[in-house]
Amino acid sequence: MIISASYKTDIPAFYSRWFLNRLEAAHCLMVNPYGGRTHRIDLSAGAVDGFVFWTRNAAPFGDALEAVAARGTPFMIQMTVTGYPRVLESNVPETARAVDQIRALARRWGPRAVVWRYDPVVLSSLTDERWHRTNFTGIAEALKGSTDEVVLSFLQPYRKTERNLGSAASLHGFDWRDPPVDEKRELLADLAAIAADAGMTPTLCTQPHLLDVPGVSAARCIDLKRLSDIAGLPVAGRRKGNRPGCDCAESRDIGDYDTCTQGCAYCYAVNSRTVAQRRLKAHDPEGEMLRPGGLKPAMPVSGR
Repeated sequence: MIISASYKTDIPAFYSRWFLNRLEAAHCLMVNPYGGRTHRIDLSAGAVDGFVFWTRNAAPFGDALEAVAARGTPFMIQMTVTGYPRVLESNVPETARAVDQIRALARRWGPRAVVWRYDPVVLSSLTDERWHRTNFTGIAEALKGSTDEVVLSFLQPYRKTERNLGSAASLHGFDWRDPPVDEKRELLADLAAIAADAGMTPTLCTQPHLLDVPGVSAARCIDLKRLSDIAGLPVAGRRKGNRPGCDCAESRDIGDYDTCTQGCAYCYAVNSRTVAQRRLKAHDPEGEMLRPGGLKPAMPVSGR
């Protein structure tokens, strides 16, 4: 079993103490967002073959990474650095600080252990194609040698994303758009070339209709090959994506929606930042689950 922590929220940034407590207890509880039923997830060393951590701020998570490494479980970090204006992401670390974190992670755990995410690519009057080319080049140059992959994707305009971006645009006076496929292909090709020049493989997350761009391959965010390289032995699993077009290996995610307070207007995992802030304030690091309340009877999950 691979544990994902978490594409639903930023556990390293906001819930590191909870994760350490659950690691020591060797289990956590997770609520299925589509049925509401609670599952018990086995986090013992014998049950977990690897961890994939997702974050925009790894600084609070150092002790947790050391604890995972001490028990011999391989892990990788998917770290998002986009460098967008504050009206699009109000609470993330400054770009230079985030870049320094990736460099530090690479020095401590090796470049294979960290993947840079420039994700999603948001086209707006503040961040047009020229802006992205310049911004991406600067970050890629700064990260040269610290990672060998950058994951890209274009904004998926889900209903809540459209609503939250629309509110931010109205409040701060900018426009955003979902460009046609030809424009996306052109920009993706340029970003891919910039990444390659910096020694990184450009991959694309869950957008197979754009994979005809030369030099771009499908991202595997839950990546058995990378985990195997880090572990120094094969990490087994099967391909089982989270949505159509996803090329990831099977995993169990232990996060919860509407619990991240990074303030990204384009985020698909937060319906209401006010709700997320309230849930973070009410969070109990000693609890079995990230967000308690309204639980149905627990069902054991082996992950095998």
